[in-house]
Amino acid sequence: MNNRTIHVTRQDMDRLRALIASSGVGKGGDDRDRPYLATLAAELDRAVIVGPDEVTPDVVTMNSRIRLRDGRRTWIMTLVFPENADPEEGSISVLAPLGAATLGCRVGQSVAFRVPGGAERTCDILSVLYQPEAAGDFDL
Repeated sequence: MNNRTIHVTRQDMDRLRALIASSGVGKGGDDRDRPYLATLAAELDRAVIVGPDEVTPDVVTMNSRIRLRDGRRTWIMTLVFPENADPEEGSISVLAPLGAATLGCRVGQSVAFRVPGGAERTCDILSVLYQPEAAGDFDL
């Protein structure tokens, strides 16, 4: 987890809190996502909530497409809800360590996250190529 201020829209916050609440983790449900849900919940607990018209276009919100750099390698990913994740197509779940780490961050920030197996990695957010709020797409 990173020690930084993140900004999350009210709509994203509501949907993400509902995702966590409906997971059934610790209530007899599938506990495979427990560490990822806990990481996401911790990120949300410290988030600043903003309206969709208040979020600046350089902030990573749900369904944003962003360009990242990890050392010399750059790539593009879209931050999505778990049901839309397709890593081979660049759609990364908000429950994935990289997804939770980028949520609410700004262009120019470095984010640190733990990959499965425990190693820590970092990457830089180079640009937001598409952000629903900036594009006026408030219903995604």
